[in-house]
Amino acid sequence: MLGMLDFRRTAASGFAPMVRKVAAILACVPMALSAAPPMQPKAMETLPQATNLARDAATMREKRMPMLVLYSQHGCHFCATARSYLAPMAAAEIRGRHVLFRQIDIDSDAGLVDFSGTQSSHRAVAKAQKASFTPTVRLFDADGRAIGEDIVGLRLEDFYGLYVDNAIAQARRHMGASD
Repeated sequence: MLGMLDFRRTAASGFAPMVRKVAAILACVPMALSAAPPMQPKAMETLPQATNLARDAATMREKRMPMLVLYSQHGCHFCATARSYLAPMAAAEIRGRHVLFRQIDIDSDAGLVDFSGTQSSHRAVAKAQKASFTPTVRLFDADGRAIGEDIVGLRLEDFYGLYVDNAIAQARRHMGASD
């Protein structure tokens, strides 16, 4: 057997160092991933918090525009999904959609002036408006009256944007706005 190569020995001796190097690299991956900074929500996935509905109502009256309110709460992943649809619409608002977007957190005691000009909180206004399920989208006219039906939950997520667009169009017609 002189002159014949022992393939088992050559193959094993050639692959062993490579396998050890790959194993060492793969062992470092979990450490590298754990050192990465946590992912932050995108800035565009937020809506303006409601602070003064009476002041907003004056703007709405002047410009004949409705207000879309997202009722949300901390830790609601469905609310985050709803925001991911609404935030780009709110950004488009800057370019002329003519809808005021606001968020009211039903579990927050942050200060809020209601439509009548009374100092209150997000929690109290949500309770007074009987908004207890999240996410809920409600459109308002300049007098603080709800326009159309609420969009409660996500319904069919694939059509959520369409539901919101239709509700906005209905509210704009109600306000006498021209497109």
